[in-house]
Amino acid sequence: MGWRDRLRKKTPDGPVVRPEGRADDAPPAVLADLDRGEQVLATAREDDGGNWLVLTDWRLLERTPEGATVLDRPWHLVDTGAWDPDAWALAVTFVDGEGPRRWQLRRLTGPGRVPETFRDRTTASVVLMRAVDLGPRRTARVTVRKVLRTRELREQVILGRGASADDPDLAAGVLAARRELRDQTGMTPLPTAP
Repeated sequence: MGWRDRLRKKTPDGPVVRPEGRADDAPPAVLADLDRGEQVLATAREDDGGNWLVLTDWRLLERTPEGATVLDRPWHLVDTGAWDPDAWALAVTFVDGEGPRRWQLRRLTGPGRVPETFRDRTTASVVLMRAVDLGPRRTARVTVRKVLRTRELREQVILGRGASADDPDLAAGVLAARRELRDQTGMTPLPTAP
């Protein structure tokens, strides 16, 4: 069932809420100041503050209706995200530890193409990934991501919940995964220890 069908469905909470506008009707100020060659793939207005999500081929933006940038994150810095169709919400976490974000996209415009575009762009930035799993609280993920604007490859190491960078076995597993991924992607090899 698509989001438009969900809007037509009666809810136990009262009358059906229909979006006030269309997701692709972002005002010009919201779309201004994009980089040369950057293309807007999807937009939607979030319900709580009225800001606009702008998903381009290179990055995820949140802008006020006047065009001020609240969030500007390239796709390779987006760690995970999930669309919750029951809550009409997109939840996102970032690899650099910036706080997670959650936007509800129901009342003002609906989600438009945001959920599928979000998944496509995040996936497009992942080149290779290896999980290192030594048991509970001893996990990590090593990923080679592509900066979509420049095609440059970047390595990311993300420790799992409760994992310690001081764990020598986990550090060895991460190092082995880094070496493997760098070799497979043609990145500069890591120096070998003396």
